[in-house]
Amino acid sequence: MDFNIGLTVAGLIVGFVVGLTGMGGGALMTPILIFFFGIDPLKAVGSDLVVSLFMKPVGATVHMRRGTVNFELVKWLCLGSVPSALAGVFILNSFGNSEAVENAVKVALGIALLISVLTMTVKAVISLRQHYRDKALGIEVPHGSVSQITVKPVPTVLIGALGGVVVGMTSVGSGSLIIVGLLLLYPLLRAGDLVGTDLVQAVPLVAAAALGHVLVGNFDAPVAFSLLIGALPGVYLGSRVSSRGQSGLIRRALMIVLLASGLKLVGAAPAAILAALVAFVLFGPVMWAIVRNTEGFTRPMHRVHGVHPMRLVVAAATGVPPRFQQPPTEQAAAPVGTWDPEESAADPL
Repeated sequence: MDFNIGLTVAGLIVGFVVGLTGMGGGALMTPILIFFFGIDPLKAVGSDLVVSLFMKPVGATVHMRRGTVNFELVKWLCLGSVPSALAGVFILNSFGNSEAVENAVKVALGIALLISVLTMTVKAVISLRQHYRDKALGIEVPHGSVSQITVKPVPTVLIGALGGVVVGMTSVGSGSLIIVGLLLLYPLLRAGDLVGTDLVQAVPLVAAAALGHVLVGNFDAPVAFSLLIGALPGVYLGSRVSSRGQSGLIRRALMIVLLASGLKLVGAAPAAILAALVAFVLFGPVMWAIVRNTEGFTRPMHRVHGVHPMRLVVAAATGVPPRFQQPPTEQAAAPVGTWDPEESAADPL
């Protein structure tokens, strides 16, 4: 079997990001295969799904051990997502392998990536509001607890079915689309439960989609083999590092990469892509600082005692709280303030 060191390095990088942040698998891997290695879009989607099948259980296992998985939701999601993922693969395969189909797959993938960026932002805002709401009410969520919600079977199955079709056709969406649907259907579902439930349901979903692509021949074994050699240790290393430090900066960089990739795949002009990235880098931190300062737009803006506004912007850009932006000798005497991402569920941005 052929071995490609470049693909292995790519797999290592993507695996590390997945292990560190819990996101970026299909959304990052498939564009890399298309843009940097010139792999056919259909085979890129299939190969990525096979590799993701080995990476997804890592994050899922972590959340199962923490007890932040709603298995009732997982059951109904999978009833919709698993068969629809297979259907998505066979629908895509029925169109053939023409250049028009490849272009359509690229555009669909680009749209899915842009939705992923939007999803990450929306989820962060909702998580932030939940955190400050619980803090104001004096609510402490016990470790390993799961949100008490009433499961709605039919809408949940439909969310799974929609996500399954998109994953089967693009390899992206097991997180982005399904998370958006769950947020809308279950607004009281906590951030940890949301992520844990999504990761667990994604395992059978990705397995079904990967099997479908293998059966129809949209799979390159040497590519998947080379990726796996790097991805597996990458996921392990990323998971170890994530338990020792913040991954906020990596998440922010990932959003920039997904935004650029999505715009390029949908056919945006280079000047438009550059303008969007510059606007994102310059104005994104300011907007997120405002969101944090207003506790998710639930209160007026206010001055944080002892903290310069620019340090709030730096915190929004890097994920490093103001009290950790000082020299080590000053940290002990620094006021703790109200910016405490270590205790907040809302530090994905």
